[in-house]
Amino acid sequence: MWYSFSGMKKTIDILREDIVLWSWGWYRYIERKLRRFGVRFERNKDILVGVLMARRGSYQRPFLHISLTFLVIVGVASAPILANAYPGAIPSNLNDFTPPSAVAMSLDFSEYGVQTQVSEKPRDQVIAYVVQQGDTLGHIAEKFGVSVDTIKWANDIKRDSLSIGQEIKIPPVTGIVLKVREGETVYTIAKKYKTDAQKIVNFPFNDFADLDTFALNIGQTLIVPDGVPPAVPRIVIPAPPVFAGGSGQLLWPAGGIITQYPVWYHMALDIANSAAPGIAAAESGVVSSVQYMQWGYGHHAMIDHGGGLVTLYAHLSEIYVKSGDKAARGQIIGKMGSTGRSTGAHLHFEVRKNGVIVNPLPFLK
Repeated sequence: MWYSFSGMKKTIDILREDIVLWSWGWYRYIERKLRRFGVRFERNKDILVGVLMARRGSYQRPFLHISLTFLVIVGVASAPILANAYPGAIPSNLNDFTPPSAVAMSLDFSEYGVQTQVSEKPRDQVIAYVVQQGDTLGHIAEKFGVSVDTIKWANDIKRDSLSIGQEIKIPPVTGIVLKVREGETVYTIAKKYKTDAQKIVNFPFNDFADLDTFALNIGQTLIVPDGVPPAVPRIVIPAPPVFAGGSGQLLWPAGGIITQYPVWYHMALDIANSAAPGIAAAESGVVSSVQYMQWGYGHHAMIDHGGGLVTLYAHLSEIYVKSGDKAARGQIIGKMGSTGRSTGAHLHFEVRKNGVIVNPLPFLK
């Protein structure tokens, strides 16, 4: 009996040791696989980020559609499982069911100081709008954030009056919407419609047949921000009032012509200069990132000034600093160029506050 018990104990000890070794082996195997995956991901993620930056906005709709489809499939597949696991969660008689919204509506949110903010969804295409009672061109233009002339050009309207029930087309931004014809390029279109080619490239929903040359497909719809018909005088965009009354916290990083002011799809300043001058640090800080990307921002650097304030300098041809370097206010950190999503030598200057891209003008003198 003693030998039998001793042998059983020995067998259990061996079995326990085998289970421990088996578990450890699987742990080491999975760890190695995850480590290799992590190394490969870190090595190749810049390529993916570069492509997404170059085509920012182009994949927005497919991504949303795929995500919603996936959520619907998961919901349909998991509904029976949840119903069986929680019999009372889904009522058999909907007449006896009180939706949570009915309870929530009885709350007085003003008591808690809660306010609702309606987010503005960026538009990527022309939409149709039916004129309502009391509508005017000015009212419609203000409602959709475009100019009155933009609506007139899109609908070939010669007069200022509208008819109730009339359907008109509303472009996503102030400017021109056109179909690309054979032989046209972003440069010829920009010249024809009296705007800057970089503005066409900056609009995130414009697509290109070739991201290196910004070649266009014949027949594609192209948005030309701030474009005007050839027979109409060019629009002069005045600087926002804050331009002359900035805090002066930041220095201007470069001299040149401002070819684009901050807008919802391009919250940055584009400063162009054919002489491609040096780029100065807008404030002292630590260089937090230096990237040499093929797309998007191209060669760019970011400086952390502390207090959640970060500046970004993009499309540089040369960068004279590296990550971790200290940069003094006014120090030349690089040279203006045309790398990445760029049609000519210019600086794309961003200001980020607590990780959010904000209008840079209030920070400049």
